[in-house]
Amino acid sequence: MQRWRGLEDIPQDWGRSVVTIGSYDGVHRGHQLIVGRAVERARELGVPSVVVTFDPHPSEVVRPGSHPPLLAPHHRRAELMAELGVDALLILPFTAEFSKLSPADFIAKVLVDRLHARAVIEGPNFRFGHKAAGNVALLTELGATYDYTVEVIDLYVTGEAGGGQPFSSTLTRRLIAEGDVTGAAEILGRPHRVEGIVVRGAQRGRELGFPTANVETLPHTAIPADGVYAGWLEVDGESMPAAISVGTNPQFDGTERTVEAYAIDRVDLDLYGLHVAVDFLAYVRGMLKFDSIDELLVAMAADVKRSSELTAAYDRTH
Repeated sequence: MQRWRGLEDIPQDWGRSVVTIGSYDGVHRGHQLIVGRAVERARELGVPSVVVTFDPHPSEVVRPGSHPPLLAPHHRRAELMAELGVDALLILPFTAEFSKLSPADFIAKVLVDRLHARAVIEGPNFRFGHKAAGNVALLTELGATYDYTVEVIDLYVTGEAGGGQPFSSTLTRRLIAEGDVTGAAEILGRPHRVEGIVVRGAQRGRELGFPTANVETLPHTAIPADGVYAGWLEVDGESMPAAISVGTNPQFDGTERTVEAYAIDRVDLDLYGLHVAVDFLAYVRGMLKFDSIDELLVAMAADVKRSSELTAAYDRTH
């Protein structure tokens, strides 16, 4: 998959293509319907498929300080798009100047002049251009002028997550914030992932016999509610069952919120300075302060046992 950052990265000889535009944070199951259809339509027409997204999130530019918690960083979104068969990913730097483009200018500059869109695939609530004034109706109307077709895909899958609400990035963020990582996984189609560099912590886990990777998460990451979770620690392509702790470490009167993962039965790992991923499968228990270290150790052993059982029972190939 080709990756472009900015319009100037698009090859000068780029021909016609099928395009879809959106934030696509999380590339959840609704997004997968739209992107999957774009890939399918591109193959029908014998042209490449292109996904257009933005960095930073448009809300941060339009309303500074309102950046939503991110479900997936751009490199992860790129991986997920590639898995769906996308041919090219265009990340447009979203600046104050760019935000002022009128809907018509946005279409002319991005879809027509550079990507030579033959077909555009979007969800029903797609908005674009200055003050999000453009909609699917305008996109379709201008398609007659610029020789592209528009196909609208209903991305609103529903299931048990969120009490049957339509799947969305907003709902996914809410479930993660509540600690419902199982519900979030239903929407995403896979466990929620948090990434970052392993940094040195207080070393207490090592002293207690449960050495943890203390993950310095990427900015704006959607981090689950405080508690203990079952999941996996992924390092260099190796995925290890893990017990994961999120919180301030109340046992030792901590104040800084951390994400720490203990790779079950792996006490030989030296991960400092490495970029790792933590996948959240299921909530195990809330964050507690115990009366003694012995009680904490009993609880940690139970957490590890439960995490081991939950990860062993989960089919990661589905």
